[in-house]
Amino acid sequence: MITSANTRLTPFAEKLDRPLTKQPITVLQINLGRRCNLACSHCHVEASPKRTEELTPEICEQLIEVIERFPQIQTVDLTGGAPEMNYGFKPLVEVARAQGKEVIVRSNLTIFFQAGFEDLPEYFAEHQLRVVASLPCYLEDNVDKMRGQGVYDESIKALQWLNKLGYGQDPDLVLDLVYNPPIPTQAEFSATPDQEALEPDYKAYLRQHFGIVFNRLFAITNLPIGRTKFHLQHRNLHQPYLQFLEAQFNAATIENLMCRNQLSVDYNGKIYDCDFNQMEDIPAQTPEGEPLTVGKLLTAGSLDVIGEVQTDAFCYGCTAGCGSSCGGSLV
Repeated sequence: MITSANTRLTPFAEKLDRPLTKQPITVLQINLGRRCNLACSHCHVEASPKRTEELTPEICEQLIEVIERFPQIQTVDLTGGAPEMNYGFKPLVEVARAQGKEVIVRSNLTIFFQAGFEDLPEYFAEHQLRVVASLPCYLEDNVDKMRGQGVYDESIKALQWLNKLGYGQDPDLVLDLVYNPPIPTQAEFSATPDQEALEPDYKAYLRQHFGIVFNRLFAITNLPIGRTKFHLQHRNLHQPYLQFLEAQFNAATIENLMCRNQLSVDYNGKIYDCDFNQMEDIPAQTPEGEPLTVGKLLTAGSLDVIGEVQTDAFCYGCTAGCGSSCGGSLV
């Protein structure tokens, strides 16, 4: 445990020895909406069953055109909320797979047991979707505290279901799990564990107790936005947590930051450098300072119109220690 003793937070841009420039876009991450069957305590999207915001048919058609027009896109990453519950999920899956793109679905697993969604595991397998599933711990009590009573049991059943279909075993059916540390409750903070060291523990426990296998574990730092930010502010820990993250800054993570080769799109068609900027309403900009939309990218005929990534204090969460991204550690 480390207690932060810093008194001033250095602006993130000042921490860098050069501007954080955008690289050629290869990943299109789409937030399909805020609808979800869960309301997890650490959710930076603040999704829940009460949220109604979701992709519109017009924006869905524009995104389909983007996927079809730009072969440089290698991965279409679908998130939410529960992406499967929001408009456009299957049309976007099918056009992306028809174009030969990798498609990631960020699933909470429990959606499989909701009425009307029982076909999802077979659908995932049929279209060879890469499943990235939240399981913030391999122990029941920790998971249910973060995600709700009974979520652990349903998640285990869902993982067993996916295994029966070949996930975690067939090289075309990739199943990755996501670890999130608990939200701090006092001013003593721990760095996110090394995912390479934590993964064998996950694999041994899940195989021994449930016969579950999976491909990779991603350890993701809780960034101080959304519900995590609310909980930290409620305990007067928001600024100390940012100071702790700054103290763990690792310049070696910069080259691999996900914001550099990714576009994040919200359900209104607005463009951001990453999902975290999206949640904090920090839009991506052209070199002239113009915010972007999917429609503007189509008009420009290019995905590579952003000069520099927009940064904020929470970027320290992605650059602390081994780094953090939607694909786990960076170094």
